Amino acid sequence: MSDIFKKAKPIWLKERSREMNLTVGFTAVFRYDKGTCFLNVTGSTLYRIFINGSFAGYGPARTAHEYYRVDELDITAKLHSGENIIYIEVAGYNVNSYYTLNQESFLQAEVLADGVAAAYTSVDGSFEAFEVYQRTQKIHRYSFQRTFSEAWSIDASYGKNYLCPPKIKHDVEEQLSKKYLKRRVPVPEYDVLSAAVKLSGGTAIGKNRRDSYWHNGMITTSGPLYLVFPEDELDVHIDREIEELDFEENDTDCIAVNPNQSFNMKAWSYKILGFDMNTSGFIGFKAKCSEPVLLYLVFDEMLTNGDVSFNRLNCVNAVKYELCPGSHNLMTLECYTLKYLKIVVQNGDCTISDVNITEYCTPVKEIKEYHTDNPRLNMIYDSAINTYRQNATDLFMDCPSRERAGWLCDSFFIGRVEHALTGKSTVEQAFLENFLLPERFEHLPEGVFPMCYPADHVDGNFIPNWTMWLVLELREYLQRTGDAEMVMAFKDKIYALFNYFEPFINEDGLLEGLEKWVFLEWSKANELTQDVNYPTNMLYACTLQAAGELYDDNELIMRANHIRSKVLKQSYDGQFFVDNAVRKNGKLELSGERTEVCQYYAFFTDTATPESHSKLWSTLVEDFGPNRKETGEYSEIWPANAFIGNYLRLDLLSRYGYDQKVLDNIEGYFHKMTEQTGTLWELDSSDASLNHGFASHVVYWMLKAQ
Repeated sequence: MSDIFKKAKPIWLKERSREMNLTVGFTAVFRYDKGTCFLNVTGSTLYRIFINGSFAGYGPARTAHEYYRVDELDITAKLHSGENIIYIEVAGYNVNSYYTLNQESFLQAEVLADGVAAAYTSVDGSFEAFEVYQRTQKIHRYSFQRTFSEAWSIDASYGKNYLCPPKIKHDVEEQLSKKYLKRRVPVPEYDVLSAAVKLSGGTAIGKNRRDSYWHNGMITTSGPLYLVFPEDELDVHIDREIEELDFEENDTDCIAVNPNQSFNMKAWSYKILGFDMNTSGFIGFKAKCSEPVLLYLVFDEMLTNGDVSFNRLNCVNAVKYELCPGSHNLMTLECYTLKYLKIVVQNGDCTISDVNITEYCTPVKEIKEYHTDNPRLNMIYDSAINTYRQNATDLFMDCPSRERAGWLCDSFFIGRVEHALTGKSTVEQAFLENFLLPERFEHLPEGVFPMCYPADHVDGNFIPNWTMWLVLELREYLQRTGDAEMVMAFKDKIYALFNYFEPFINEDGLLEGLEKWVFLEWSKANELTQDVNYPTNMLYACTLQAAGELYDDNELIMRANHIRSKVLKQSYDGQFFVDNAVRKNGKLELSGERTEVCQYYAFFTDTATPESHSKLWSTLVEDFGPNRKETGEYSEIWPANAFIGNYLRLDLLSRYGYDQKVLDNIEGYFHKMTEQTGTLWELDSSDASLNHGFASHVVYWMLKAQ
């Protein structure tokens, strides 16, 4: 794609391309008369596009270090004959995260009218640049995994940037040339969802100094491995400002809200609004202010004791706005996830209207529908679609809220979903390409894949188990797509991964003493990962088997069979598989601890089969499942959690043809989730994210069971 831009060059404000959390606006006036008009654009870190004052796009799609995906957007329908104005606002973050990469800031954009560059970025180009000082620069991070929170001081000039060049311009400089990639993934449709109901309201009381404050040190504590503004330099501390407010409910009328409805808010008041479902996108609203106003948007996926908690997910789910007198039409720059929105007005009176979310989701075109006579299953399917759409925008994500990160293992399951719903693997191809492109991953041992990517793992942490899931995904990806070129391109990297594991192989041929974050799932099983963890070795055998099949390597398959035989001999106690063995005085001794997920790993990896371990299989099928906590069956076996234990269970039931039990289990595990949020959750409780990409996998089983 080296010729994608005819004239445009990557530019940024002079000598400021490495500045943290600098927001810059780029605007150009161009003439359009007829024909097709495209905007080709990429940049770092994130940008949003306005054409003639209307929102027109967001990007770029994320990819590997030193590469940039280019949006090629047909903007013809957004133009009128004569002069048009384009405004692109870019957040240049320059910090490490699991969400975006720490790479120098730039924008490269070009408007092509019938193939001719009508506007383009360069030192002498038609785009003018200026600092968006209305967005607070020195602020804490939103979460450990993501970048900075948002706080705005909106003056009379800000909205005009969308429609005319600013009076104050800055010098720009050209940045180093870039490596370009196609976007690949579909462009979102940006549907606008209006708030559906007003739930409550009342009085805000403050400011009340606290003896102690909620403190997530990872959003404010700087260090050599984690980039933030030092706490004593912050201009805004949204979490503390909200903590110093008390709230007294005095409006309990629950009423429907329509898009055109407005409501007055006085100083020191709040209202809680609800949307039809938990969704992800850019929060928008209109405000008419007769005096200066200070307000906060506080949001979450659920209500906590009837209120909206800003820190339930250990992040700062809040945006601050200081508004000058006048009329404002505002939308957050960052994407957030919520079902409930609390608007808090601290200073000034204003009229609020058109509270909405502009969805940032993959489009729903060509997604398969599902209907049964069971309304609960229909609701679960719709919730799974909703969950998938929010977690497959530009790559497969764990959640669209606190992280927005592209995790391995999660991707194994979401990859199945994409193909089951669309018949394609477009997002998966882009996701895998991101892991393929780097020659090596900085800060990680040679041969190791990062646990999530694109991300900067400057602390050197990784999950050895998740690297194995990548190999399993490649095997299924090949079966889905026939893309042997992608699989062969990974070959050297897969063998380098096996070389990394070699020093951890003990005298029995099993992995022992793996380093870093050995992860199985969020349950007791993850306390039993050393010294020899049998689920990990089961997964390793399955990985060797998959690579042997992909690369026609019988030696890898023989090693897989050897590991399975050793695990069977050591781990199976005649009734269940034991999770781990601990080395004492030079000898391995079984811990005696047995978890539900360990049993599922055994069957999922073909270490055991329904034929070879028929009694255990029958016990798992009949006595385990969503109701085991209530029945008390086999209480000595530590229960599984949602991911990945319950998913392995459902996958095994589906694999062996227990279609009705699959549907019954799905209803048991997921119905409460869909009733509460319209999305599917990270855990089997509401203690974490209520919108997790892997959870959409239920559609894969439901479609198979039709």
